Amino acid sequence: MTRESERRACEFQLLRYVPDPVRNEFVHIGVIVREAGSLARSEVRFTRDWRRVRCLDPNADTALLEAMESELRQRLQKDSEGRLMRLLEESLSLGVQMTEAKAYLAESLPAGIEELMRLYVDPPPKEKLPRLSGRAVIHARMRREFEHAGVWDLLRKRIAASDYTRAGDPLRIDTGYKADYRPNGLIRMFHAVSLDPGVATGVEMAKVLAFSAAGLRAGVERVEKAGLELTAVIEPAAKLGATDEDPERLALYRFGVETMEEHQIRVLTTSDLGRVAETARRELRV
Repeated sequence: MTRESERRACEFQLLRYVPDPVRNEFVHIGVIVREAGSLARSEVRFTRDWRRVRCLDPNADTALLEAMESELRQRLQKDSEGRLMRLLEESLSLGVQMTEAKAYLAESLPAGIEELMRLYVDPPPKEKLPRLSGRAVIHARMRREFEHAGVWDLLRKRIAASDYTRAGDPLRIDTGYKADYRPNGLIRMFHAVSLDPGVATGVEMAKVLAFSAAGLRAGVERVEKAGLELTAVIEPAAKLGATDEDPERLALYRFGVETMEEHQIRVLTTSDLGRVAETARRELRV
């Protein structure tokens, strides 16, 4: 066991989500830890379980919060000057607040952030929370596989379709990256699509993505001078009970898959994500 004298002097700040500053109800969503007086050695971690946030605010944009984590991590790695923390305090969205720094003794930065996440952010083991479902499950699995491959922070997040189609297009693609940096290269984009008929949006997202595919493809070619490979990530049919024993579910599932494939969208299941993430690792040269 590490003696207290051997621990590193650190300081930490909690990040909390506050949807309504007047009511001041909040949920802790992340931690920043750094060695005292230094930004050169630092760690940032956000929650991987957004159910508490959704309980507080059903309309919370958790994908935007996830993107914020990657941005903070990149800034902390690049900037070693004290003005970075002032910049972060000023630039965080109104829905996120940062607590004042507190002293903390840690065995190491990774061990310290694990302990602080357990103490302040992660829900207690016995706390009952609604189960993740639909797109949230697929997106969480997608993130986990890309993180395991070490590329999550290198990917673009919440890619605005309006950058490639026209102003007002509300669609945002979950994530993507440029696989080939030569002229006329290839951009890969990935979007979680739930074909679960029990989820409110259900197969409708498949139709939305299919409707948008041609415009996205043309826009990427015009703006990026590159081709687009658009991939929809769905649940395996058996996991949704879309089998011959339930012909109605199976028909809906097939409709969603075929609708996307007809519009040149590559359709993969969550079982394929390990291979997809490994391909990203190679193409991004990690």
